[in-house]
Amino acid sequence: MGLIGRDREIGRLEGLIGALPERGAALVLLGEPGIGKSALLGQAAAIARRSGLRVLATAGVEAEAHLPYAGLHQLLRPIRDHFDVLPPSQRQALRAALGLVESSGPDNYLVALAVLNLLAETAEHGPIVLIAEDAHWLDPSTAGVLAFLGRRLESEPILLLASARTGMATWLDGAGLPDLVVPPLSEQDAAALLDAHAKNLPAAVRRRLLSEARGNPLALIELPAAGPDVVTGPDVVAGSWLPLTARLEEAFTRRFAVLPPVTRAVLEVAALNDSADPHEALAAAQALVGRPVTAAELVPAVDARLVTVSESRLAFHHPLIRSAIHQAAGPVRRREVHRALAAVLAERPDRRTWHLAAAGDRPDEGIATALEAVAARAQRRGSGEAVVAALEQAARLSEDPDRRADRLLRAADGAVELGRPEIVDRLLGEAGKLELSRRRRARLAWVRAAFDDGLRGGGMDASALADLAESVAGDGDVDLAVRILWSAALRCFWTEPGMPARDRIVDVAERLPLDPLDARLIAILGYAAPVARGAVVIERSRRLLARAVLDSRTARLVGSVAVLVGTFDVAIEQSAASLAGLRDQGRLQLLARALAAQAWAAAQLADLTVALPAAEEAGRLAEETGQPFLLGLVLATQAKIAALRGQVDRAGELAAEAERLGTRVGARNVLATAQHARALAALAEGDHPQALARLLRMHDVTDPAYQLALSCHTVADLADAALHSERPGDVAGVLARLEAAALATTSPSLHDGLRLARAVLAGHDEAEELFRTALAADLTRRPFMRARTALAYGEWLRRQRRATESREHLRAARDLFDALGTSPWGERARRELRAAGERSSERQAATSELLTAQELQIAQMAAEGLTNREIGKRLYISHRTVGAHLAKIYAKLGATSRVQLHNALG
Repeated sequence: MGLIGRDREIGRLEGLIGALPERGAALVLLGEPGIGKSALLGQAAAIARRSGLRVLATAGVEAEAHLPYAGLHQLLRPIRDHFDVLPPSQRQALRAALGLVESSGPDNYLVALAVLNLLAETAEHGPIVLIAEDAHWLDPSTAGVLAFLGRRLESEPILLLASARTGMATWLDGAGLPDLVVPPLSEQDAAALLDAHAKNLPAAVRRRLLSEARGNPLALIELPAAGPDVVTGPDVVAGSWLPLTARLEEAFTRRFAVLPPVTRAVLEVAALNDSADPHEALAAAQALVGRPVTAAELVPAVDARLVTVSESRLAFHHPLIRSAIHQAAGPVRRREVHRALAAVLAERPDRRTWHLAAAGDRPDEGIATALEAVAARAQRRGSGEAVVAALEQAARLSEDPDRRADRLLRAADGAVELGRPEIVDRLLGEAGKLELSRRRRARLAWVRAAFDDGLRGGGMDASALADLAESVAGDGDVDLAVRILWSAALRCFWTEPGMPARDRIVDVAERLPLDPLDARLIAILGYAAPVARGAVVIERSRRLLARAVLDSRTARLVGSVAVLVGTFDVAIEQSAASLAGLRDQGRLQLLARALAAQAWAAAQLADLTVALPAAEEAGRLAEETGQPFLLGLVLATQAKIAALRGQVDRAGELAAEAERLGTRVGARNVLATAQHARALAALAEGDHPQALARLLRMHDVTDPAYQLALSCHTVADLADAALHSERPGDVAGVLARLEAAALATTSPSLHDGLRLARAVLAGHDEAEELFRTALAADLTRRPFMRARTALAYGEWLRRQRRATESREHLRAARDLFDALGTSPWGERARRELRAAGERSSERQAATSELLTAQELQIAQMAAEGLTNREIGKRLYISHRTVGAHLAKIYAKLGATSRVQLHNALG
């Protein structure tokens, strides 16, 4: 196809190629079929090769979309001998994904990181251009890897160019990659292209073709080549006409129809084959026509410009040719072709099974069972999309209604893991039409409610889930019962199901035949009853941690539940302990949750050096992995961090965005955290009445911002706001309820807060002893609480006209606040010191204030002695990207080595 009139698009591609190796990029070409996207990609590849760059290419094929990592296999084929440059875990994951070794389900993100590092290592020897044609037909696993790559190429000498049809959804859509819409040709360029390929057309026909093609290059080239009837027939010159795509398919069908019968048979096979192997096409065609078929039979198709053929590849000139042949074959002929393909794929059981399934026109339990085996193998390769597709097809071929229902439910459960609500709805809709047992109907409701911890839509409430878990456990499936009960417990975190539902979950959980130190049981108890079972959760967590080093998933659970029961040091430590394993396994969804828990706990302790980078990465990963309500919680946490740093306007913006995400689904933890952030911002500005009003909302069970566990962590703020608003009576009832709660839990957060609240709100005679009691508590690991207690005591002493005594406590508070970076509280301590007769030096900016959150995270890792490659592995970026960040960090801090970096970070 010519490139007349494509100067602007070619210039854009030349610019991106020319920018290598200084910076990488990604670009998606969008346009209607035949608009010239493939030609532009071909031109880009040619430019790159002339410049001495390496080009790796793949193309989506509709028939291959069910094959896991089919596109990636094609892309990496030229460099598959280089896998040894990867760390063992990544190398194993990539080899498993490509079917080169057996493995237990590598995560797609770990595969993606392996590909990023493989390409980055290869690019050390020269820039690379990646070409992904027809991305809308790439298998989802490959498309997910490309989306991952596209977000991380800025510092790499790698350019990713993809093409996709306008209006067709792809897995690249959510990656935020820049795009270039390829427009139709101008009238002048369209006329030039038509004249170059079809000279001496009658004027009327020429005008009609230009009008009908509407600047589409493929139409301008192919319609005139379709034969006299298409060019001069009455429907072209004056009559009604088909839509352009249908017209092009008709043109291709006419060219196909005049081919010899054997050639047509080979093309029919190629159109339905999930491989471009010409030998397979010839062998299957032989089965169809009943005589030997050789490559010579393809010459007429090559001459007709329908296909190109090499020793290893039979490719159609354009996807519409494949589509036209597919449609022309009809359902009966297509089944015959699929059976012929299955007959020649005896050594490829997965592909053979797919073709047998496509050949069937009635239920077949044998094929359905074989598809379950396909799903199991896809699970081992880490392709959840292929698992779902195989189980769905198995369900359609199931003879027994119960087996059909079970396969549909398993497929729907897998689609939940993929984050595909539209597939879940379709599968559950099909299952709902069947006569389901009570158990299957309950499981259907559980799967339907599984998205985003039950926040979307209706589905089963927490009590019903507890009932289902009890029933499933009674039938002996304890692991499934635990999964269902965990779903119920999570609803207690995101929503408020009421105390009867919480009690029901605890009752079922405590009767399960589980080890009392099973982290899943501990987490369920903590999420469902953070106060009533708080002491149990804290004690069992301590025993579990003393017993053994936990695996990453167990550590994440322990860290997560520690947030709710108020052991924030445990939350930070165990969340941190889980990160390395989750990163190595590529479990980015769980990694986002672990980081979110770490950030929330660190923000509560005002440990900003931990909170800032954890929240920043958690937010990026929550967005990347499609967890919008977790993103809301992270944004609310970032709002708290901003308030603690005195960035009041920023805190308000972040809280508003979090509330936008949380309000529409009633995500109480999001709304509570955002409300807390707004209260902290008001305290930072000295607007104590505003802070009090917001905090009281968090303790009002009828308010959407009420969250049972998180409200227990606001006691110090509540007392501070009430005291300085001169409204201690407004919080008396709340504090009385919290005092009662403290009898059931050993939560350090709650007890710290209550000790300070008792002192702050006490009468003159009791206050001093209560302050001394609060300061005598072991607050070594909670310096922000120690500083607040010292500040409150110093303020009280100064009000008692004991200025000299107050200075010691105010000075200690100021220094701790400065070290933590909580500038509003540090300034408050300075004001009190001035009032007590002592001046303070200006606060020095903390390192965390000079760097972005991601720069701080990289600086911390570099200061620990990690290499650029090790940092890149942890953060799912390449070592070159790490190096680019470190260059900025060194410039900002005036450092030149990791030793100086360590000193700068203190």
